[in-house]
Amino acid sequence: MFSSSRMTLNQMFGPLDELHELAFIERPIRRSLKTAEEIDQLTVDEDLNDIERAVYLLSVGQEVQRASVISNLPSLVRQNPAETFRRVVPKVREVLNGAGADIQLAAAASFLTILQDDIILIHTHTFSILKTVLLHLNHRDTVVSSAWLETLLWAISALPKETIKQEVLNPLIYQSQLSHSLQARLASCRILGKVACKFDSHIVKKELLPLARSLCQDEDLEVRACMGRQLESIARASGVDDTRTELLPELVELAGDEESSVRLAAFDTVINLLEMMDSDDKLHIVVPMVMAACEVSSQADEAVVASLSFQFGKLCSGLAGSLSEEQKARLLQRFKVLCVTGLQTEGNQTDGNEPTLIHNEAILIHNEAILIRCNCCYNLPAMVMFADSAHFLSELYPSFSSLCCDPEVSVRRSAAAGFHQVVKLLGPNAQLVHKELLSLLQDDALEVLDALMNHLEETLEAVLSRGENLALDNKFPELLAALLLAEQTVGVSLRWRLHEKLLQRYSCLSRLLPGETLHQNFSPRIFTILTTNKVLPVQKEAARTFCTFLRYNRKQEQRQEMMERLIQDLAQGRSYWNRLRFLDVCETATDIFSRKYFNKHFLIPALELVHDPVANVRYKLCQLLPRLRSSLRLPADKQLLQKLDFCVQKLLCREKDKDVVAAIRKFHKRQERDLLDQKKEKEETLLLEMEQLERQQSEGKVNSEKHTERKRRDSKTSLSATKSMSVSSAGATLSSGREMRKAKLSRSRSLSSQPTTSKAANSDRPLKVKELSSMSGPGKSSMLSSKDDSLRTAHFSLVTQSPSSMPVLIRSNTTSLLDRTSSLDQRDHRTSNMDHRNNLMEQRTGRPVQKAVDKQEVKLVQRPVGARLKTMMSSYLRPAISQSAFRDHESMDFRTLPRMQQDIISSFRRTSLTSLLLSERCVIT
Repeated sequence: MFSSSRMTLNQMFGPLDELHELAFIERPIRRSLKTAEEIDQLTVDEDLNDIERAVYLLSVGQEVQRASVISNLPSLVRQNPAETFRRVVPKVREVLNGAGADIQLAAAASFLTILQDDIILIHTHTFSILKTVLLHLNHRDTVVSSAWLETLLWAISALPKETIKQEVLNPLIYQSQLSHSLQARLASCRILGKVACKFDSHIVKKELLPLARSLCQDEDLEVRACMGRQLESIARASGVDDTRTELLPELVELAGDEESSVRLAAFDTVINLLEMMDSDDKLHIVVPMVMAACEVSSQADEAVVASLSFQFGKLCSGLAGSLSEEQKARLLQRFKVLCVTGLQTEGNQTDGNEPTLIHNEAILIHNEAILIRCNCCYNLPAMVMFADSAHFLSELYPSFSSLCCDPEVSVRRSAAAGFHQVVKLLGPNAQLVHKELLSLLQDDALEVLDALMNHLEETLEAVLSRGENLALDNKFPELLAALLLAEQTVGVSLRWRLHEKLLQRYSCLSRLLPGETLHQNFSPRIFTILTTNKVLPVQKEAARTFCTFLRYNRKQEQRQEMMERLIQDLAQGRSYWNRLRFLDVCETATDIFSRKYFNKHFLIPALELVHDPVANVRYKLCQLLPRLRSSLRLPADKQLLQKLDFCVQKLLCREKDKDVVAAIRKFHKRQERDLLDQKKEKEETLLLEMEQLERQQSEGKVNSEKHTERKRRDSKTSLSATKSMSVSSAGATLSSGREMRKAKLSRSRSLSSQPTTSKAANSDRPLKVKELSSMSGPGKSSMLSSKDDSLRTAHFSLVTQSPSSMPVLIRSNTTSLLDRTSSLDQRDHRTSNMDHRNNLMEQRTGRPVQKAVDKQEVKLVQRPVGARLKTMMSSYLRPAISQSAFRDHESMDFRTLPRMQQDIISSFRRTSLTSLLLSERCVIT
């Protein structure tokens, strides 16, 4: 039993070699890849800054650390350029001496990055890099030398002329000699082409052209080919005349070189310099060269033919004015041959017994033929212009059709990429390529459709704008079917980016196709994509295209039908996915439709989704609320705003999903910030208005004060004259003190009985102060004595005409019992004035004036002191005092009356009106 189950060692564990492998795996693994001594060597003090750490590692670090520092050199220059070039770059030069290829390549790449990013701000740092580059330019490793050469070419662009001439041009003359290596001479060719643009034509002709001619005669074909390609930059720097006399002979000689690469380089340079040549040079030099190249290219290798095919359109366009009809026909024939290169021998398949080398050569030839046909597709627009669109059908249509139906996908893709240019050049004859357009639209290769979609709008505009043509109208259904087929082909693939691009390009159909055709053929398909496709970018692009179709549809019934379908199938759909798509449509509709149309057809269905049972739909609605709110304008959309606010409040009160709550709170806070911002804006506007109003009031106040001061000065002059005249007249008619007191009582009674009549009678005869001052002698005295009352009345009438400019006094109708407290002199003075006026009135009326007034009557007509003061201050005395003291006289506290009375009396004294106030019985207690 046991012997039957016994197994050999090889059967159990396999061969012995496998056991050895297992033993190797089971060996103990070192816990660390570095020893303690190595770790100490790699450890750097953390207190060192970046510059100090770089210097330390470049000095004592290992090679990997040095390479890391050199690779990090651009970041050090960005941080501290001065210290980096002062301390780090010299260390880098020391490390590069004898360093390996890795460090050399890292240094070349770092210096190139510094130059390309324009980190250096001064030429001193560039010169420092130049010194380093020139030291290692002739490195023995060709890869390292090429890297340093690229750095040098970038440094030349940033250096001044003097530095280039001293540091670059002088070594260049020495390195271009035949005694130097091939690598040095090739570098001299490239440097020569780079420095030519830095100097003027005189220096180029004197110092650079001799070097260029010597390198064109170099014994190595690589040097001649490289110098032939650099002659273009030298020619542009030297000018047209020097190019014709000095460089064109060299190009002709290189074009006849025995090596095909040299001829190809010269041929490309000549084509690029066609705009610098005159018609004679083109006719006698370039045209024979081109015709010879076309003849030779039929027997030459495929590389030369590929280069010729790439430049063929530019060549024919540049020489179109210098060619004869025969030469044009030969060039067109040559182009037709190039368009079918490789197709004649395509059926000849190689046998399996043929050698592998021959098979590989056949593959290379096949690839070169494909490249040639692709170049022909690239040159098709230029050749259409060269042959004239009127001759397109006879000259180029077979070649064009062949390229559009080429068996290689890359060729058809190149033809599709330039199809829009050919169609635009054909103009009215665009229907000639209708078949090729259908072929490209129905192509199975998605690469061809992708190339055609890039400019599909331009292509369809050129084709469909000729709708009046009957031939095109007959092919119209075929074009629609091809467009729909292209969408279906892309839709079933996994290229969703291409599907998105196609839908975006199809939006132009709303402007090119009739509305009925668009509504029947394309709108249902786009709506199907919107509801069934699972790729979100494709859905959004389908929504945009559908809204575009809806926007430009001219029939109201069709627009209404499309809107109803959107609401029924999406907004009110059973699937929450469709309801989410409706919100995407609303987001797109805000960009396509006007606010009015959007609010009328989209807003209400979107707000109704606030009741949706799925939280994702409500969350999407909350994200869309700011856009919906921005579409409303008050007061026209007040009701819609109320509905939106109601939805927000409902979500704030009843929502339970935390994501929806966070989204609606975010919107609510944003809305509150907007309201607060509006409030601040209103306050700022109000403050500006108040400032303007205060400025206007202050300017008016200043003007009023100036006017008041001017009137006050005028009143002082007139009142002083009136006072002097009154005093002189009263002194001549004074009597005893008792008679004056009786006259006072009589005058008071007469004024109490008829205050209004006397004032009105006297105001009808105003007397000017100028007239009184102009009178002299007895006439003046008689006038003063007869019209004393008229003067006072005239004064009061003049003052009351401008109440804001001067203090105005009102005559009191009563005498106050408080006159007893006044001084005796003032009372006698007033009594004498009153007696004088009574005498005047007796003379005028012929009857005596009543001189006795009952004390009881005086008490009855007397008003309270506070009321009288309030009336006087509010109506007449406000301008006499500071206006700010009586700004609110209705609410003034009359306990401060004594102080106010003193201010009033002092104000009257300042205006010399105290005597007039006392004479007119204005009672101030």
